[in-house]
Amino acid sequence: MLNRRHLRVKVLQALYAYHQSDQKEVQAHEKLMLQNIDRVYEMYIWMLSLIDEVIQFSANDAQERANKHIRTAEDLNPNLKILENRFITSLHVNKEYIAALKKYKISWDFEPELAKSLFIILKNSDEYKAYLEKTDDTLQTDKDIIKFIFKKVILKSTLAEQVFEDKFISWPVDKDVLQALIAKTFKNFSYDEPQQNKLAEVTGNWTEDREFIVDLFKRSIRHNDEYQELIGQKTQNWEPERIAMMDTLLMKMAITEFIDFPSVPVKVTINEYLEIAKEFSTPKSNSFINGILDKILADLKEENRIRKTGRGLIE
Repeated sequence: MLNRRHLRVKVLQALYAYHQSDQKEVQAHEKLMLQNIDRVYEMYIWMLSLIDEVIQFSANDAQERANKHIRTAEDLNPNLKILENRFITSLHVNKEYIAALKKYKISWDFEPELAKSLFIILKNSDEYKAYLEKTDDTLQTDKDIIKFIFKKVILKSTLAEQVFEDKFISWPVDKDVLQALIAKTFKNFSYDEPQQNKLAEVTGNWTEDREFIVDLFKRSIRHNDEYQELIGQKTQNWEPERIAMMDTLLMKMAITEFIDFPSVPVKVTINEYLEIAKEFSTPKSNSFINGILDKILADLKEENRIRKTGRGLIE
């Protein structure tokens, strides 16, 4: 699921788009930010549906073998136990999943060869052959073969990778989040009674997380000029064009959290943005941002503008 660092990245991307755009309608950019988060959940539903598509292709494969001119005993009597896989049958009756399929209009008709190619890889694997031979199946063993399909078949497929990259522009960034959502689903699907099994949620608490990212986004824009001045005072020896835009945005977001988010500890804020800088900015950004934020933080403390409550202490 999306944790607070992932959500900060979504805000960073939205702020970058806002400042690069000629269109300065904050509400429109906020809407796009929330849509980008929803796209992560959509990606998750597409992946679940692809797992199901691979499994359902076993019936197509059996039909093709039955229509062969020369058929073996195995062709005439294929083992289709995977169609009764407990994880998949539970997924089929899951109301959240059914609703999401309709909402996102999920259909793999645009890429008909993908499920076939993935099933062939699965069919030829030792893990699948062992699964078919197993007679004492449990929900856990059924989940194990689904995990194998996801991790060792789909995620290892260059064709599947290309399909998701083409469909979701954020695939390289959100791939890890997708894996966490699928892992959470395997954990959630622990009951023999399908109605008790729940899909993963996009965040731990969407009501609180939504408020956090919307406030962070809006406040960073509202106080943009003020925080730009704070940064400018500490970077007078730097030519403005030498400071990466991402660095500036990350520092403005951090300052926003320092001042306007009393429940977020200062150390947490600094550590989060330094980690984000490692991935999204220049090699030297980490130490640069850390140095500038330390100076700005000292001034804000002196002006008594840092007020943290509860567990969110300054130090």
